[in-house]
Amino acid sequence: MSAILRGAAVLAGLLLGFPSPPVAAFPGGDAAGALTVGGLNRTYQVHTPPGPEEPAGLVVNLHGAGMTGFAQAEATNYDAIADQHRFVVAYPDGVDMSWADGRGASVPDRQGVDDVGFIVALVDRLRQDYDINPGRIFATGTSAGGFMASRLGCQRADVFAAIAPVAASFTAGLPCAPAQAVSVLQVNGTADPVVPIGGGRMFGRGGPSDIVAPAAMAQRWREVNGCPPPVEEVNGPVRRIAAAGCAGGTEVVFVQIDGGGHVWPGGFLSPFDASQATGQFFAGHGR
Repeated sequence: MSAILRGAAVLAGLLLGFPSPPVAAFPGGDAAGALTVGGLNRTYQVHTPPGPEEPAGLVVNLHGAGMTGFAQAEATNYDAIADQHRFVVAYPDGVDMSWADGRGASVPDRQGVDDVGFIVALVDRLRQDYDINPGRIFATGTSAGGFMASRLGCQRADVFAAIAPVAASFTAGLPCAPAQAVSVLQVNGTADPVVPIGGGRMFGRGGPSDIVAPAAMAQRWREVNGCPPPVEEVNGPVRRIAAAGCAGGTEVVFVQIDGGGHVWPGGFLSPFDASQATGQFFAGHGR
């Protein structure tokens, strides 16, 4: 059965209330899915690695504002990373192509959409469908999706072992008090025209908001995780500030790209490959 037909069968079954198909129905490939959370019908794409082995984890990859889950899959080429590390990867769709990430600058934020609840419900479904170790659940995302990944780390560290926000930070004034230590890989460019490297006022698709400076957010993660002093490495335009040996064996890594913009870094000419870096980070930071 083609990936398109498999996806259509899964979507039809979910909408009619049938149970999700067993893992054997997905020997590797792409499918569409849906579930209802908070009275809203939510959709997502899911990619599973080929082969008989059980998945090594689940990555939730969150799109930026104005995008879709499908567009995020294309932009990050994360299916290849998932196959390399044997991850199942999910690409959810946000309401109005955005997320209730806590900044108050999006339609779902203003409407009170429970995106934390939606994503956790999605994780629960996929974890059961694919028999995924609950200690190997991860989240990443770009821009608004990165802000959402940060919110998941702050509010649902019981679910996510590691997060990797890219071209994002965290809203100023929103508390970040994770229930347990969570590993963090944060990636920002110094020339990002949307997410200012110095923090403060941000102007995005949904309107203005106030954000924590990315370096200050990395420091906050080090503090809440009880990390030792970080070690800095510089390789051309890439500055890597890493604190290992934090609580629970976690690690906090802040990657700052000199001259980097509001993008998911990667490609032949890029000094940093965010897809490879996040995949390797997740592979080494389960619980």
